[in-house]
Amino acid sequence: MAVTGVGVDLVDIARFERAMTRTPRLRDRLFAADETVRGGKALELRSLAGRFAAKEALIKALGWSWDIGWHDMPVVSDEYGNPGFELRGQAASAVRELGISRVHLTMSHDAGMAIAFVVAES
Repeated sequence: MAVTGVGVDLVDIARFERAMTRTPRLRDRLFAADETVRGGKALELRSLAGRFAAKEALIKALGWSWDIGWHDMPVVSDEYGNPGFELRGQAASAVRELGISRVHLTMSHDAGMAIAFVVAES
């Protein structure tokens, strides 16, 4: 396997929260309904900031946006709580076209910042 792309993004959580408060419909534009809840409980805004950073990092790892919609790349967790993407629509098509076989994602938040790092491999 070879690394095809790498992307990282950093989000100021307070700025993200202000944007979400100022524009209430922003949550629905950025996130699929199934990625804003975990275990039946709504995710905190700091977790959503991490998911937004993950989407931005994925676009960077792919090299450009490929007209990918925000709902085409929802962040999900496996049974152990590890994050990943459930690629749909244009995101899934772009990954196929680029010959990417696996996308790795890690996220964290601390000290008012959320960060995500993505590695795409073929």
